[in-house]
Amino acid sequence: MKVLVAETIADAGVARLRNEGIEVDVRTDLSREQLLDIIGDYDALIVRSATKADAELLERGSKLKVVGRAGIGVDNVDLETATRRGVLVVNAPQSNVLSAAEHTIALMLAQARNVPAADAALKSGRWDRTKYEGVELHGKTLAILGLGRVGTLVAQRALAFGMRLIAWDPFVSKQRAAQMGVELVEMEDALRQADFLTIHLPKNSETTNLITKKELSLMKRDARLINTSRGGIVHEQDLAEAISKGRFGGAGLDVFEKEPTTSSPLFDLEQVVVTPHLGASTHEAQDKAGVTIAEQVSLALRGELAQYAVNVDVGRELSDAVRPFVGLAERLGRVFTAIAEGGHSVRIAYKGAIAGEDTRVLTLAVLKGMLGAVVHEPVTFVNAPLMASERGVTYAETKTTTAGSYVNEIEIVGDEGATVSGTIVGARDEERITGVFDFAIDMPPGSFMCFLRYDDRPGVIGAIGTILGGEGINIADMRVGRRERGGEALMALTVDQPVDAGLLDKLAKGSGAKDARFIDLRETNR
Repeated sequence: MKVLVAETIADAGVARLRNEGIEVDVRTDLSREQLLDIIGDYDALIVRSATKADAELLERGSKLKVVGRAGIGVDNVDLETATRRGVLVVNAPQSNVLSAAEHTIALMLAQARNVPAADAALKSGRWDRTKYEGVELHGKTLAILGLGRVGTLVAQRALAFGMRLIAWDPFVSKQRAAQMGVELVEMEDALRQADFLTIHLPKNSETTNLITKKELSLMKRDARLINTSRGGIVHEQDLAEAISKGRFGGAGLDVFEKEPTTSSPLFDLEQVVVTPHLGASTHEAQDKAGVTIAEQVSLALRGELAQYAVNVDVGRELSDAVRPFVGLAERLGRVFTAIAEGGHSVRIAYKGAIAGEDTRVLTLAVLKGMLGAVVHEPVTFVNAPLMASERGVTYAETKTTTAGSYVNEIEIVGDEGATVSGTIVGARDEERITGVFDFAIDMPPGSFMCFLRYDDRPGVIGAIGTILGGEGINIADMRVGRRERGGEALMALTVDQPVDAGLLDKLAKGSGAKDARFIDLRETNR
């Protein structure tokens, strides 16, 4: 077996592979063209974040069995192509969580005490104690967006500083948060109360530009924002404008929308502390990542279970009756997350003929879909139960041979009344969403979907069409469900492009909808 290490990892990781009799070539100086020329000679490829293991590279890697990402994110690996070609993708999701948490605290302290600006002033010959007066962390309110592994470690450390902790995370139970000394609140409340705001969320369609001028305007004028998660979650221009105009206190940023970058309006502001994506840049984190990824690649090459496999292909092990439902189950989980805004206890009901099958993998698929949009690291069929447990999410299966109007149906029921159901129809195993919030619909899941709840009355459909048309957005499909004339109704839409938060708010207000949600299902279309 031959492994190509295309980016620097810890020597201990390379040694681990060689000690197991694996031939390892460390070639960190390869150009893209050189990499494409030689990748066909290797059984495994190990990268960090710079190398793009895209479709072209994977197609050239005719012998590739494994791609190892020495770190958490796998944005630089084409998972769809890898899965289609039978290439296992593994990562090292726990390697840098402690380093990332400590870097968050470092940025918070540096920003609170104006350390970089004061350092630069003194080194340039200015002794100015009054200009760089800071604030204490003790007694301040820290709002944490995302109580995953990094967010939890930040909370533990902030508690030691005597900070008051609040958090927004729709998939952490109040009991779990209370055990950490954290009060769960809605996002708007978190923004309004925060003296410091720290972000620990994945980047996806829902979190891109999550913090814009609208959200910043809700916060205290002297509040500070820390982001060590992903660039693009915070609208950088809006943040720079708010700080420069004195409407916001400052920021500590380790990640940016475009990386690498050496130019940003934020870089001109003394109130902003920046670092070039150093969250994982500690000796300890790199050592852990190198050793972990070596272990995972070695396991995969031996055909053994790799704990941190990202794209486990469960399809080959399933019965013909269950296999078509895997993708549907994941998409239903994704829809449930969007409409329920969380769920600490869910019941997954299997109805009809599917109830007689082994549905454990379908339950894993539901959890994968539910958690995938709110967890900072990749959620897989292997780690989904652990991810749920860490957030205090409980789940149970129920089965019945009766499926109402369908031969088979999967329904997810939340503890606060949210429901979503779906089925497979026809000889081509076509997916259908059959119900949302207990409203009956029959609709293929699309890439971009909107769900609105409103009081049934004339003119609503026209209003929605007019608003979307005015924004140049085409409606590809529309279904309406209601229980009675003049009562509550649900409109389900598939549109041709994403709907941002501003437009979603406009849709709700323009139609009188009491509830409007947008869902990007592209991330589950693998």
